[in-house]
Amino acid sequence: MFSRFKKPEAAAAQGNNAQAQAARPAPQAAPAKAATGMRPMPAAAMPRPSAEVVAAEKEKKRKDRLGELKQELHKRLLDNLNLAALEQATEANLKAEIAAITAEALEEMAVALNKEDRTTLNQELYDEVMGLGPLEPLLKDETVNDILVNGPNRIFVERHGKLELTDITFKDERHLLRIIDKIVSAVGRRVDESNPYVDARLADGSRFNAMVPPVAVDGSLVSIRKFKKEKLGIQDLVRFGAFTEEMALYLQAAVSCRLNVIVSGGTGSGKTTTLNALSSFIDNTERVLTIEDTAELQLQQVHVGRMESRPANVEGKGAVTQRDCLRNALRMRPDRIIVGETRGEEVIDMLQAMNTGHDGSMTTIHANSARDGISRLENMVAMAGIEMPLKAVRSQIASAVNLIVQASRLQDGSRRMVSVTEITGMEGEVISMQEVFRYERLGVEPNGKIIGRFNATGVRSHYSDRFRQWGYNLPASIYEPII
Repeated sequence: MFSRFKKPEAAAAQGNNAQAQAARPAPQAAPAKAATGMRPMPAAAMPRPSAEVVAAEKEKKRKDRLGELKQELHKRLLDNLNLAALEQATEANLKAEIAAITAEALEEMAVALNKEDRTTLNQELYDEVMGLGPLEPLLKDETVNDILVNGPNRIFVERHGKLELTDITFKDERHLLRIIDKIVSAVGRRVDESNPYVDARLADGSRFNAMVPPVAVDGSLVSIRKFKKEKLGIQDLVRFGAFTEEMALYLQAAVSCRLNVIVSGGTGSGKTTTLNALSSFIDNTERVLTIEDTAELQLQQVHVGRMESRPANVEGKGAVTQRDCLRNALRMRPDRIIVGETRGEEVIDMLQAMNTGHDGSMTTIHANSARDGISRLENMVAMAGIEMPLKAVRSQIASAVNLIVQASRLQDGSRRMVSVTEITGMEGEVISMQEVFRYERLGVEPNGKIIGRFNATGVRSHYSDRFRQWGYNLPASIYEPII
């Protein structure tokens, strides 16, 4: 029977293979080995491996055997499957077709597998054909935030802020390179010795970065930041302990009153999650434009225009930078502009936008504290090649930025909003700031969990009058510190 998923020539050859198998003579028994004349060592003198070692060796042999079978069957699938028909195939039909081709191939190879191994093999083959091979189970695991590949044999994941080594591996470096090429070719990119690194976005929105040899010394390096499907709001973050109800009231007033906000923090500290949550306070009547290198923001407003930068093509042409997107966004009548991450010369346009009627704009930067964040902005302005006196740069920043929210990932893997700092103006040549809320660390539990609390500093908000004018009468008690 001809399958619509098989190539015509493969389906026609199926009958011939069956006839050839029937005509093949039965295998002869291997001749017994000649006696060597050596006496076997007495059983008592031979060290017996422990049951755990025996079980581990047995499991390793099983995995090696399945790996070799998978490699051979994957080649057969590529030869037999009509790849053009796969786009219209349902998952169930394709899995059934792969199971049928696998069963036929195993019979031809005279290989017997138990039900569990056969099911595992069929699923892994489906992942090879339609997914990302060994990485596919990790992409489906909702407890995994990051997937980090250090060569074909060392795959780490981050769960709950902690890194752990998995038992998942690739067959070899060529297998890993094949999966990388599959990802980047799907988005019109390429990666090889002449272009050894690449950024891309997976179909589900996850952020993908890869670097291949010779730049990656011990095997290809892959980093996947998984895309969170659920949209976390402020109340969700309060429930998770990222900050308190009092801080949430303050941040709601700050965003609703169109203060310009910068979310600062290190890699993996929750900057994008915090920015998403803060954006939930933006009114539905406002036009919001977002600009990102990799689209991750999940704004819940009705009127949102999303833009994504684009790298240069193979010829080094066609690049669209965040600065290009930002300049065009200013011509699109935005009420607010949200830049996913500011890290280069686009900082000039971002500060000008915040200073020229686009109040309520937001962005993220990499920095370890609010004061470091200001220094980072100054450095980015300098690197953009704009020759301005330092006092003028600081004056521009002080008038553009109102609030810096500092996010941090603590040693126990938890993420906290460790500081909320207002920029109040200039004192001489120094930008003046005041901290309104902070996270105070009190100790560490025996299991390594951080003990701490959120506390107000006792300083009344510099923007209290603005809050009141917009109808947000925050109680004075939220600024009172816990003694």
